[in-house]
Amino acid sequence: MVAPESQFQQTSPMAKHAVRNKPSSCLSDSFLFIGGAMVALLLVWTLWSSVNPNPYPNPSFGTIVNEAKTISASEVSNGRDCVINTQGANLRHDPPESTFYDDPQISYSIEKPVKNWDEKRKEWMKHHPSFAAGASERVLLVTGSQPSPCKNPMGDHLLLRFFKNKVDYCRIHGYDIFYNNVLLQPKMHTFWAKYPVVKAAMLAHPEAEWIWWVDSDALFTDMDFKLPLERYKEHNLVAHGWFHLVYEKKSWTSLNAGVFLIRNCQWSMDFMEAWAGMGPQSPDYEEWGRIQSRTFGDKLFPESDDQAALVYLILTGKHKWADRIYLEGEYYFEGYWLDIVGTLRNITEKYVELEGGERRLRRRHAEKVSESYGALMDHYLKEAGIGHGRDTLSRPFITHFTGCQPCSGDHNKMYSGESCWDGMQRALNFADNQVLRNFGFVHPDLLDSSLVTPLPFDSPA
Repeated sequence: MVAPESQFQQTSPMAKHAVRNKPSSCLSDSFLFIGGAMVALLLVWTLWSSVNPNPYPNPSFGTIVNEAKTISASEVSNGRDCVINTQGANLRHDPPESTFYDDPQISYSIEKPVKNWDEKRKEWMKHHPSFAAGASERVLLVTGSQPSPCKNPMGDHLLLRFFKNKVDYCRIHGYDIFYNNVLLQPKMHTFWAKYPVVKAAMLAHPEAEWIWWVDSDALFTDMDFKLPLERYKEHNLVAHGWFHLVYEKKSWTSLNAGVFLIRNCQWSMDFMEAWAGMGPQSPDYEEWGRIQSRTFGDKLFPESDDQAALVYLILTGKHKWADRIYLEGEYYFEGYWLDIVGTLRNITEKYVELEGGERRLRRRHAEKVSESYGALMDHYLKEAGIGHGRDTLSRPFITHFTGCQPCSGDHNKMYSGESCWDGMQRALNFADNQVLRNFGFVHPDLLDSSLVTPLPFDSPA
């Protein structure tokens, strides 16, 4: 499945009208021939102009110029001009010059390291300069689930809704998304399955600066909030956690590896090799489990896991790894669902209060310009003394249903399946209301996913 914005649309004329004049009997054969040839040439030119309205595109890709195109009212009403050709990445341009894709030694497999990736990626970008604009902020979101159907009767439906939530977020913010449901390394299953996918995504998308892994049971509960990428400009990996718990407590729960942002660079290739090297495909897998158990006194099971592996790499590789890792604890880069779902009602009431006092916040607008309204809401939140930190009345960015296991239904015994199900419904509908608003509808009851009602004009005035 691809994000809706990645589709390429092409138009063709709906109908063509030709005017035929009956030739006079006094015309010579030669004149008839010349006249026919001219008509044929004119018809070919007309057809070509309809299919290719810009027959002489600028062949130079050296400079990307983004200019606003002014469209008159007559152009908008003319069906011929419904699709507007805008400047941007050229998806049809792949020059014949050799790149790393032509190297048979380059492998997408997690077992085979990639070297000199920064140079290879830079070379590819040089041959595809239309991707240069905005390259430093280009993000590919990657997620996925198991190859087989879910055991839980509601599992596949829940995974679909979690995926829809991610597609909605990516569409609003202009991110690409890739959903994987196969094991790229058969031995790397459960939480280890994501690392072969992330490595392959780096190679498949050299134009992306960041690869953003989000677990299938995590969802966006603030559709306006955007990653503060400038904050991470000196770092190559971002995860949710706290360094003081890593170094002082040596706890394997000092961070969470279910959501992470990793830069598409050689450092990350090397780090992924070390990280995945503790996985079940490694001949040292059992030994890594014993090492992790000795290192982390609170680890609950003997097998090597990816979260403990990440903490171990931070502890043992400060200059090599830790200095380039950012543990985000100021906002819900990844938030525990039990801490969040009970606050959604109060958060909704606070946003309604802010919108009721400022007409600009409740103005109808196209979904494509939602980011500007998100920035406006952020301004009013700050004026009200509400930031995006934890334990505030701002919407939590990502809510992670760790332990609920929506696909298998084998939830953690510390809470009931009903609490998981109700929590997921509340969070999914809370997020969906932020999307449906731009389509004129709303879920009036967060526990009733099927019911929507029209949103009154100027609501919630």
